Amino acid sequence: MYGRVQVAGYVALLVTPAALLFSAARAPANPLLGTGVVPLGIVLAGTVVAATERRRLAPFDAPSFDRADAVDALAVAAGAIVTYVLSVDAGLGPVLASALVGLVVGRAAPRIDGPVYCGSFVGMVSPAVFPSFESVALAGLIAGLAFVATAQSFGGFGGKYGTLALFGCASTTALTGSDFAAGGALEWGLAPVIVPTAVVAAVATVGLRTRAGASAVVASAAVGVVAGVGFPLAVPALGSTLAVVSFCASFVGMSSAERLASIWQIAGAGFLCGLVFLAVSPVLVGAGGKLGTTAFASCVALAGVLESPAVVRSGVHRFGSTQNGQSDALENAAMSDDD
Repeated sequence: MYGRVQVAGYVALLVTPAALLFSAARAPANPLLGTGVVPLGIVLAGTVVAATERRRLAPFDAPSFDRADAVDALAVAAGAIVTYVLSVDAGLGPVLASALVGLVVGRAAPRIDGPVYCGSFVGMVSPAVFPSFESVALAGLIAGLAFVATAQSFGGFGGKYGTLALFGCASTTALTGSDFAAGGALEWGLAPVIVPTAVVAAVATVGLRTRAGASAVVASAAVGVVAGVGFPLAVPALGSTLAVVSFCASFVGMSSAERLASIWQIAGAGFLCGLVFLAVSPVLVGAGGKLGTTAFASCVALAGVLESPAVVRSGVHRFGSTQNGQSDALENAAMSDDD
């Protein structure tokens, strides 16, 4: 039973970013750079990792859920509600609210910092999408169940928590009949500002982890707090957007060395993250977890590009082995006929 639940979680991690990217591909294209180019390219590259990731899942007869899983699921829901209250009722806004929750729990309760941080992304949802606590709580519970179900899927990829949050929000909108907010696309002319900001934020997050010894959650949250406070003060006209893209790219910097091994790979994923951030700007507006899904898709896509040569070599080797096996079988059959 548990193995089947894991497969469902694996599918959710594939379907959620694909839905975001294909929605962006269907959006009106920019005359200079069609928005469909970036999302479809990301999906194509990401399929390489998706094809190999299935092997990491436990067999269908794996052990069932335990008490720790229940704690994690409830922690996701709690993180969602607390963040929503800070964002909407306390007026902090989604970036600062989520980042502060991550920073506090990362320092005070590191055992549950992952699930609470995941829940905080659910709580970033706009009140125009979920005007009630009940909807936020439901989305948090769904994301919490997905958090437990995906424990062995796509581990080490930055943005995974946000993808689970978006899955929870999207599932809740489908169940309650609500819809995402309306919004316009960001101009691609902002790319010279957006993309470098994303690269710096991703690299800065890794720097906090490797040089300051911060956990992935604390490092990302710290970047979010600094960006959420600093950019609106320093660049009033564009500060809010730069704070959002910085927080988004900080999730790239949460990736493990097993997935993105060098600072240059992190920078490359940050670069992609900036492009995807622009491409998906007109879709799923106000959804919690959209930023994390953007980072997750970027990380998986870059990993797919890096893994492609090995996958191709492996495929060629298997094909050659099959051909040799068939040749040997035909030769043996011919010898038998001669006898």
